[in-house]
Amino acid sequence: MEVDRIVKIAAGGILAVMLAVIFKKEKEAFSVYINIITCIMILFWGLSKIDVILDTINKLQSHIKINPAYVGILIKIIGITYITEFSASLCKDSGYHAIGEQIELAGKLSILAISMPIMLALLDTISGFLTT
Repeated sequence: MEVDRIVKIAAGGILAVMLAVIFKKEKEAFSVYINIITCIMILFWGLSKIDVILDTINKLQSHIKINPAYVGILIKIIGITYITEFSASLCKDSGYHAIGEQIELAGKLSILAISMPIMLALLDTISGFLTT
């Protein structure tokens, strides 16, 4: 069951944090490695759920008439968001706050650039309402 799985992941995450705290004083490199390995393991678990998400989006798309290009853009935006958050958090937790901030900025700009076709379609729709 899904709840059991998330409880195991949360417990594993807490255990990893406790180990990282223990190693942080004496062997800081081990603390960073524990952090990175745990994050990657949890990321792979999360990636295993993408099939369920994509199937649900396809079902929604069959019920609601949505331009497939917009669905593709939405999926790209979700991917950029997760990758950005994951990598920025790792950098910040490892003590490289400035790099994490720059990754977040690059992610936000990428999302803005990718979403331009949706914004233009929205403006066209609003313009169509105003001219009628």
